[in-house]
Amino acid sequence: QPQLVESGGGSVQAGGSLRLSCRAPRMITSVFSVQNMGWYRQAPGKQREMVATITDSGVIEYAEFVDGRFIISRDGRKKTMYLEMNRLKAEDSGVYYCNTFSAYGNYWGQGTQVTVSS
Repeated sequence: QPQLVESGGGSVQAGGSLRLSCRAPRMITSVFSVQNMGWYRQAPGKQREMVATITDSGVIEYAEFVDGRFIISRDGRKKTMYLEMNRLKAEDSGVYYCNTFSAYGNYWGQGTQVTVSS
């Protein structure tokens, strides 16, 4: 079983919404609580880029292109990180990856595809 399991991707029309989830089934709760986490995305032919990050203490950072449309959050009891994406645009299409890093290691999920049609 992988360290991180993503879900929630899919196909939507521009202006729609999706909610991505990233579970950490193998992490015990105390280890999850010290993880710095983030969502990244990669479009075909482009480099992977940061979308949003949330530290173990809850400090959040968004990429400029998010422009108030996305919300990152985490639930320690469920060992899950979320990315609520609203007002999606065609340029938001790509594979979305979750990442965690701490003294326990640096892990990536397998990615979940998001396709936004205009």
